[in-house]
Amino acid sequence: MSVTLRKATLDDVAALQALIARSARGLSTAEYRPAQVEGALRGAFGVDTQLLNDQTYFVAEENGAIVGCGGWSFRSTLFGSDARGGRDSSLLDPTSQAAKIRAFFVDPSWARRGIGTLLLERCEQEARIRGFSAVELMATLPGVKLYAARGYVGSEMVRYEVGEGENIEFIPMRKTLTGGARDGAEVAG
Repeated sequence: MSVTLRKATLDDVAALQALIARSARGLSTAEYRPAQVEGALRGAFGVDTQLLNDQTYFVAEENGAIVGCGGWSFRSTLFGSDARGGRDSSLLDPTSQAAKIRAFFVDPSWARRGIGTLLLERCEQEARIRGFSAVELMATLPGVKLYAARGYVGSEMVRYEVGEGENIEFIPMRKTLTGGARDGAEVAG
C-alpha cells in the first residue's frame, strides 16, 4: 500500500465532501437506515473547516487521490460539520481535558486496509505532542470496531437529531494516551 498522509487544505473541501458522502453511504448500511445517513450528511457528518484552518485534519492519498480523511482538535467541539449549530471553538486545556478525534471517513473501496489506523496514529501522535494525555471521540456505529481495537473505551449510546424526525446513534469513546511529548516525542512532518 502506497498511501501517504498530508495536512488537508481548503482546496480539498469539495473532494472531502464527496469522500465523506461516499463513505457514509457506502459503509453505514448495516448500522444506519438511508434516512439517518442523509440526515447526518446535513450536519453531523461533513467538513469542519476549523480543523483545516488549525492544520489538524489530514487526508490519506494514493497516487494523488484522496482515499481517507480524519483529524483531531484542541477545541471543544466534539463532532459535526460547518453546517452543525452549537459548535464551541474554545481551546481545551491539555492538562485537564481530552483532545477530540474528529471526522474519520474512508472511501468504501479502501475500507479495512489500515487507512483509519494510519490516520488515527498520526492524530494521537500530534495530540501527545501538543501535551494531551487523553483523547475522546463520538464514534459512528461502523467506526466502533476500529476505535475499540485501538484502545478506545465506549460509554452509553447517545442519539443525535438529524432533522425530519430522524435520529442517529453514536457511541462516545475515550482513550488514555501513553508516551507523548513529555517523553521526548517529536513532531513529524
